[in-house]
Amino acid sequence: MDVSTAPPPPPVSPAEARSTRVDGVHVLGALSPSRAGDFMTCPLLYRFRSVDRLPEPPSPDAVRGTVVHRVLEELFDVPAAERTPDRARAMLEPAWEQVLEADPTLAGMFDADGGPEVGRWLASCATVLDRWFTLEDPRRLEPAERELYVETVLDSRLLLRGFVDRLDVAPNGMLRVVDYKTGRAPGPGFEGKALFQLKFYGLVLWRTRGVVPAVLQLVYLGSGEVLRYEPDEADLLATERKVEAVWRAIRAAEESGDWRPRRSRLCGWCAHQALCPEWGGTPPPLSGSETVPLGPEGGLGAVLHADAGEDAAEVGLDGAVADPEAGGDLLVAEPGLQQPEHLGLAHREGGAHLGAPAEQGAGGLGVQR
Repeated sequence: MDVSTAPPPPPVSPAEARSTRVDGVHVLGALSPSRAGDFMTCPLLYRFRSVDRLPEPPSPDAVRGTVVHRVLEELFDVPAAERTPDRARAMLEPAWEQVLEADPTLAGMFDADGGPEVGRWLASCATVLDRWFTLEDPRRLEPAERELYVETVLDSRLLLRGFVDRLDVAPNGMLRVVDYKTGRAPGPGFEGKALFQLKFYGLVLWRTRGVVPAVLQLVYLGSGEVLRYEPDEADLLATERKVEAVWRAIRAAEESGDWRPRRSRLCGWCAHQALCPEWGGTPPPLSGSETVPLGPEGGLGAVLHADAGEDAAEVGLDGAVADPEAGGDLLVAEPGLQQPEHLGLAHREGGAHLGAPAEQGAGGLGVQR
């Protein structure tokens, strides 16, 4: 064909223009469970964190989680017989010093003299660590991976990525995905929203290893509870659809400039209230984008938010269904979608039932009972 008469190339979308090559595939964006959770909680929060990249002051609770996670990761470097509460407590202060060395600004969480206040805070970290030993016996566990980075590219060219706290692999290849939480377990009926992160990881592992994890396990060190869930392919396919819907909504908000705030009880922990319209603030201007009204053509029809139990029609989304996996918080509108996604049952256990050493179960995985 004569080049002069060849048809012009198709226009390149902004997404294509910003694409990045990963393993030979041009990905159009990347999403972690944390950032997806930000958007499902409040689209404006996602904007502040991922688009504007506004700084947030450190909190003792968040840094406690960082330090405790470091100890739980490094404890498995010592011989099994030495993985005791005393050894874990002895590792706390060095772990804090390592975290502080990486980010000296964390010292600002405490008074200038620091001593007594830091001591009380480290004691609270020790309390959380001690509680872990009532839930799991590390002397009987040999994780296959710790702080494992995982990623996969979906057919839509969306890159999913994140870090798995712990991955246990049985001799027969069965997987258990474990995530530590230093806070308290969610109340009954809200487990689905908490499990989204692990279903996200389960999806990535399924796509990369070809194995559906046998168990997804959340270990809540604040309340001494373990939440376990046994996913199947239907769960992970539903999670993939949800992630895709969230990403479409993010892209629509990016194109329209309409990052809608969502007021909830979580606002009390938000560092950006001064910039939020729900609290009388004004967000910083967006460069190179226009704000358009939100409506059927406004772009956010793929994902809307509602409180648990709120009917889809009341938020103006015909044909939407409340997704039970999001605890009633996420409404997903898909063509032809008539029924809620597959919903299994999570198994909740307390520390009083989990103090015994791990027994071999669930296909050879070390399972606390």
